[in-house]
Amino acid sequence: MGSNFSSKFERKFGKYAIPNISLYLIICYAVGYLIARISPLFLNYLTLDPFEIFFHGQVWRLITWILIPPSLSNFFFTAIMLVFYYSIGTQLERTWGTYRYNLYLFLGMFFTIIGSFLLFIFCLIAGIRINFGAFSTYYINMSIFLACASIMPDYQLLLYGIIPIKMKWLAVLDVVLLAVDAVQGGLIIRIVIIASLLNFIIFFFCNR
Repeated sequence: MGSNFSSKFERKFGKYAIPNISLYLIICYAVGYLIARISPLFLNYLTLDPFEIFFHGQVWRLITWILIPPSLSNFFFTAIMLVFYYSIGTQLERTWGTYRYNLYLFLGMFFTIIGSFLLFIFCLIAGIRINFGAFSTYYINMSIFLACASIMPDYQLLLYGIIPIKMKWLAVLDVVLLAVDAVQGGLIIRIVIIASLLNFIIFFFCNR
């Protein structure tokens, strides 16, 4: 990330970076949560589904899948989750700068879309139809947390608002859960995880 190559790109495209992009992302999640509560079936028209994009021309899905929040559980838990992701997102932006944080988010989204289309091609060749609902922002948000934990490993959080725990231990737990998901989830989940976390892998090794 500190190379002359990336610095040239930052000087050239940095002016297009969106300040406080975490706020806009949280607003998207809030809109998606409201849609899920008002009209759950309508949410199905917003997911990232290459079959619907190619065969029915529903190109809006390339963007609207970002509206679907990482969790659709009760309102209280969702509110805590949104506040948490906003806080770690703004912390990353302060640490990396607006341009690099924008790049990190958009790369995560781009790789997720690419992963879905690669799986789509595989499905066409194999002659099968699958549910692409797993391609969501869930693992992208996990990549945000892992990035924050990598630069602030000793920062202490209050788990459930009570239990003090350092971010590095939560990150270890997340990695374990990711491994379990990859083993138990099959090919689809593995592709989703790799695609969504590829931005973290790239940035991690660049930072090192």
